[in-house]
Amino acid sequence: MAQFRAMAAFAQFGSDLDKATLAQLNTGRRLTEVLKQDQYVPLPVEKQVVLIYAGTNGLLDDVEVEDVRPFELSLNRFLDASQAALLQKIRERKAIDDEIKGDIQRVIKEAKEKFKAEKGAVA
Repeated sequence: MAQFRAMAAFAQFGSDLDKATLAQLNTGRRLTEVLKQDQYVPLPVEKQVVLIYAGTNGLLDDVEVEDVRPFELSLNRFLDASQAALLQKIRERKAIDDEIKGDIQRVIKEAKEKFKAEKGAVA
């Protein structure tokens, strides 16, 4: 996050940024949104793990920055409704192994499809 903030400050003064720098800035913006929590509504650690893994591994790069928080809410509902086994694995193992990585990637993909469908239905 410190690296993102330094780069964002630098980017304010320059208009010509390369693709890698723009991608890093966009990822940082999404991570900033992911790390926000409502006051007095702590998120369970296993859900934080899913969100932070998704944010740091580029799984949210195709979600618009302004849609990150609504997507997070949708993802949490999806996790509660149909992914209790994944949350339990994360809680019990206390580590992200290859199986959990694959599960998180699959769940994020499914949740994004569902979110986009819901968003399209509202629009």
